[in-house]
Amino acid sequence: MKKTLSVVITLLILMPVLLCGVTVSAGDIAPFDVDAASAVLMDSGTGTVLYSKNADEPLPPASVTKVMTLLLVMEAVDGGKLSLDEEISVSGHAAEMGGSQIFLEPGETMKADDLIKSVVIASANDAALALAERVAGSEEAFVAKMNQRAAELGMKNTNFENVTGLDDDTTNHVASAYDIALMSRELMKHGKIFDYSTKWMDSVRDGAFGLTNTNRLIRFYKGATGLKTGSTSKAKFCISATAERDGLHLIAVIMGSDTRDTRNEAAKTLLDWGFANYCVYKKEGANVGSVKVDGGKSETVTAECHPCELLLPREKAGTVTEELMLKESVPAPVKKGDPLGKIRFLSNGEVLSEAEVTAASGVERVGWGEIFRMLLRTLLLG
Repeated sequence: MKKTLSVVITLLILMPVLLCGVTVSAGDIAPFDVDAASAVLMDSGTGTVLYSKNADEPLPPASVTKVMTLLLVMEAVDGGKLSLDEEISVSGHAAEMGGSQIFLEPGETMKADDLIKSVVIASANDAALALAERVAGSEEAFVAKMNQRAAELGMKNTNFENVTGLDDDTTNHVASAYDIALMSRELMKHGKIFDYSTKWMDSVRDGAFGLTNTNRLIRFYKGATGLKTGSTSKAKFCISATAERDGLHLIAVIMGSDTRDTRNEAAKTLLDWGFANYCVYKKEGANVGSVKVDGGKSETVTAECHPCELLLPREKAGTVTEELMLKESVPAPVKKGDPLGKIRFLSNGEVLSEAEVTAASGVERVGWGEIFRMLLRTLLLG
């Protein structure tokens, strides 16, 4: 019975996963161990968990906390509520932050762009708090937003008490490896973040203050794209490490490793295993044909397929074919987004998954008055 169950679970984890707005978990199957208290490997495109170890255990996240801080800041930037060129004035509270910092002075002003750069590259606590106070008005208000956003993302084993991850004075500042992967995936949707997280060295204050990335994988791991490191005596060494190869973008979360090198090796082990065993097939959004509309003001409606990603075992790379299946006709009226058929994705004749094909626009029904005019015009011209 145990052997049969093991085979079934293995088959399930190897099944391809199609993303069309749905997050799917492959389960807690660990083909090997890593030297960490907890760990997760997630495909950022589909949200599929490829590896997990104690994934839901709440642990101190140290500066990996700043993934959520940066998410709220980037949402403010992309939402037009914060300009990267805006000069932000530093409060006394922000200036007095300890740990990693760029030694901001009370009343000093710095562009949001440079503050974000300092947080991502150098893990600057003072810069993180200056940004938080600008976005929400106070640290307390920003922390409330952090916990609200965590709840929205389904981060069930997380509670934030500050914006930095400093934990000398915290009582329940925790996050699970899975939750960190979730918020990392959400941050990665803001492509601008990679302009910062992929830099090994940079500077602020017109070159007077140098920054070196706390994430050594950026320099030493092929395809590394970010994202955030952290370490305290409580949390030990943590990282949310992201990397991309051949269109596959992975998130490796490591928590509670004893040393920086152990943490980095664990992240590399997860990423190496992911790239060795999985690949991604991407279907770009496109018009794929047309369908006849009965009784519509237009005779046809354009059918479109939305962008999709298919996560596959690597042995299926290059074997995917597509089969378009459209309805012969649909009655008017047609609304934009109405289903018109589907696309099947196959490998050597095996159906891997399907994606819905929908109407690219609406088509109104022809009214009786218009039908009468059309008949009259036909008789007169006939």
